[in-house]
Amino acid sequence: MSRVVVTRAIPAATSEIWEVFTDLAGRGSWLSEVESVEILTPGPFRPGMRWRETRTDPDGESITEELVVTAADPPRSCTMALVGQAANNRLTYVFSPIEVGPHRGETSVSAIVEGPPVHGLTNQLLGFLLGGLAARTVEGALRDDLDALAGAWRSRACEAA
Repeated sequence: MSRVVVTRAIPAATSEIWEVFTDLAGRGSWLSEVESVEILTPGPFRPGMRWRETRTDPDGESITEELVVTAADPPRSCTMALVGQAANNRLTYVFSPIEVGPHRGETSVSAIVEGPPVHGLTNQLLGFLLGGLAARTVEGALRDDLDALAGAWRSRACEAA
């Protein structure tokens, strides 16, 4: 199984970050590549919740994907997958309070992308040759998303003050 992990500290309580993260209707305001969000399952953020996101890909094309929450433990973690691919690829976010050190009182947010193992000699060779590039691309996208989440929390905190 391939796995890419990115972690970032955000200077807020875990519950505050969770609130921003689970506000699906507001995702387009803080994720720059999200053009629109259509919530398909009304109610609180929970396993089974589905929504469609229309995003702009690197080529400027719009892509609409349906996502589903496959697991949630508010405000500690959630796992999402593309509908129809729940067993293949997962995106998990883990929200952990930082209790010691210079970032005490902040939240450590980890984004973890996991995919299935590559089978077949040709696929393994391609994975070997292109895997590092793909992992760096995914890592950069996750880092951008965590930076955007921190910025969204900061904007909300400023508006509330």
